[in-house]
Amino acid sequence: MNPRWTMASSVAGAVVVALDGTVLTVAQPRLQQELGASLAEVQWTSTAYLVAVASLLVFAGRLGDRYGQHRVFALGMLGFGAASAGIGVAPGVGWVIGLRALQGVFGALLQPATLGMLRAAFPADRLTRPLAVRTAAIGLAAAAGPLVGGALVTALGWRAVFFVNVLPSLVFGLPALLRKGRPPAGSRTPLDVPGAVLVAVTLACLVHSLTTRPFSGSGLAVAAVTTAVLVRHERRTAGPLLPPSVIGSRAIAAALGVLLTVSAALFGALFVATYVLQRRLGLDPLHSALRGLPLAVLMVASAALCPALLRRLGVRAAITAATALLVLGVLVLSEAGSAPVFGCAFALLGAGFGTVMVAATQVIVRRAEVAVAGVAGGLQQTALNIGPAVGVATASALMGTGTGPALLTLAAVAAVGLLLARALPGTDAQEAPSGAGGVVSITPTADERVHGGAAARR
Repeated sequence: MNPRWTMASSVAGAVVVALDGTVLTVAQPRLQQELGASLAEVQWTSTAYLVAVASLLVFAGRLGDRYGQHRVFALGMLGFGAASAGIGVAPGVGWVIGLRALQGVFGALLQPATLGMLRAAFPADRLTRPLAVRTAAIGLAAAAGPLVGGALVTALGWRAVFFVNVLPSLVFGLPALLRKGRPPAGSRTPLDVPGAVLVAVTLACLVHSLTTRPFSGSGLAVAAVTTAVLVRHERRTAGPLLPPSVIGSRAIAAALGVLLTVSAALFGALFVATYVLQRRLGLDPLHSALRGLPLAVLMVASAALCPALLRRLGVRAAITAATALLVLGVLVLSEAGSAPVFGCAFALLGAGFGTVMVAATQVIVRRAEVAVAGVAGGLQQTALNIGPAVGVATASALMGTGTGPALLTLAAVAAVGLLLARALPGTDAQEAPSGAGGVVSITPTADERVHGGAAARR
């Protein structure tokens, strides 16, 4: 499969997942009405998916490294489409919840593979552009989701939003399934099943605790225990699920931390903003979504401009500046009361987040060899799933004290990203330890190369 088709497939997979999440929110009220579901059952149509996808992302990335990113992408894409079609004909809310969990399993297979494929198809020094295209497409999907979902639900009913996934799943999943190629770079990497189980339990308990109401302290306690057991296991096993050179890389850890903090701040702030726009200002969901369009527009624009920004400023300066914009956006949002101020706040949030997404993802994917690109992609996706859950949980807990304190706390969370950015590489030469095709440079430094598996191949 050629690089252009690989990039198109990666973008399609990312867009299908992003669009699915946004249109579901619009469809849930009608779903509840037609299926006679309770509010708790409707919440589980989201929670079941989130728990499944978050708990399996890292192991799914390892499967891609071992069996081939295109093969796992095909399975994820086709399975996601099949589960979506099943939800579209589900006779009751119980079926919807179960199929949403299954959809999360296939989504977990799909998401790391969209990044792993890019790492395998493009030389390390040419990854910025496809990552920028992928991020811009996600921004467009986020903007279009509420509008597309609203139109489909109004005209055809809630089931129509799930059938949207079927055609792209077939168009991009079948060619990837039929692709033949040489064994992947990580084909000899052992599968750490005990580690995968521990990661899954830890993340499932964490996400469940953060996304359910009332808040589950027992889930966090179990997550803490399994985390301790996981650390002990990973240090002792011969073939760890989390290669030490990936999780031990200072730059990768910093990039993951930045993604987690800024996504927490962004989605927490959007949760508060939605409450203000719809409850305090009395806007309907459509007009509320239209107020947020500057976020999507600036996210797309900043993603497109990010490659040039990285060449001019370097990774550390670009991410620091973008994170500062996001912090400023949250602070402006805390004082917003009129349409122009809301527009300015959303524009700052979009510009900051779009840049951070491209730049931080580039650090994570570029510094991983092809043999462990799936695990790196799984960690990136995990950060982007855990971060919003943390942000919304924080906002929900503080809303009783007022929207101002909630947003100021979220701004402080985003500001942590400014501290983490100091550990990022400063120049492009420092950021790109690998040459074309994943072949390492002749004189890499100790932290410039991620090993964790078989040598990368051309």
